[in-house]
Amino acid sequence: MNKKIQRSLAVVSAAALVFGVSAVTSATAAPKTVYLAFQAPLTGSNALTGQDELTAARFALSEYNATNPAVKVELVIADDQGLAEVAAVVAPGIASNKKIIGLIGPAFSGATQASLPAYKAKGLPLISMSATRVSLTDRKAPVNGFPIFKRVVANDKFQGPALARYATKGIASPAVYLVDDKTAYGKGLADYTKPSVVKIATLAGSDSVPENTSDYTSVVAKVKASGANVVIYCGYAPDAAKFVKALRDGGYTGIFAAGDGVLKATFPNNAGNTAAEGARLTAADVPFEDVATAAQMVAYTKLTGIKVPGSYVTSTYNATNIFLTCIKQGVTTR
Repeated sequence: MNKKIQRSLAVVSAAALVFGVSAVTSATAAPKTVYLAFQAPLTGSNALTGQDELTAARFALSEYNATNPAVKVELVIADDQGLAEVAAVVAPGIASNKKIIGLIGPAFSGATQASLPAYKAKGLPLISMSATRVSLTDRKAPVNGFPIFKRVVANDKFQGPALARYATKGIASPAVYLVDDKTAYGKGLADYTKPSVVKIATLAGSDSVPENTSDYTSVVAKVKASGANVVIYCGYAPDAAKFVKALRDGGYTGIFAAGDGVLKATFPNNAGNTAAEGARLTAADVPFEDVATAAQMVAYTKLTGIKVPGSYVTSTYNATNIFLTCIKQGVTTR
């Protein structure tokens, strides 16, 4: 599942946004250029998510610019590391850059939630490819994205029940232990998974274990003592890898299931293939190779060096093309 990833990615801070592009000037009438921002984790433990998604945004732009359009589009790349505290620093600089007319992302729910105040204040439209927290599009929620935030993935109101069904499928008398990582994403997914678990299985227990926990011994002991034959984890791949390895090392032999935050090549790489084998993972996305034409796959591989696209490449491609469709129709402002 290893992929060749291009890693020459710029980190953008509120102090200085790096365009990474050069506008071509000419004495003749040059095409107008507008900018879209891209925000996702490009460094840190969840970097693979953003790196996969960035390939899709760049590919969609390459297709668009190859048509020699009247309006050229370039990317401003922002790395929020998937962390709310970093996103809160990055977002004001993007929001204040008047050349940016739209933003692809943010990728993570917590980073999105932290970014919204800055983007709402400046009226910057966002289309996320992978932020699934339900409250982001709930106008009644204390922090929500109305009216600037849109997304192209099903939220956790849909993923939660699907995860519960998939995790327990084919298991006689399923008993589920539900664990979340206390993040905006993990806690939100758990909140929408639990009611479905209660309907179709026995809830053997639940726990919240903070992100970046190094020792999962205590929760493993709780899982074993509960008699659970299914563990559902709501969180991200780095901690899921540590957790499932601890479960297997501790003698747990039941099903391990998790949501889209875990569907990354880094999960089996870090957990070890033996520990990760058989994990049941959900995501509100379709593999790009299943929907792209043969010619598109050749072009995508030529551009990125990647033969097997990662998760949320399709959704990012779609999010980017929504903006590009608007620009084709003459919309060049926020």
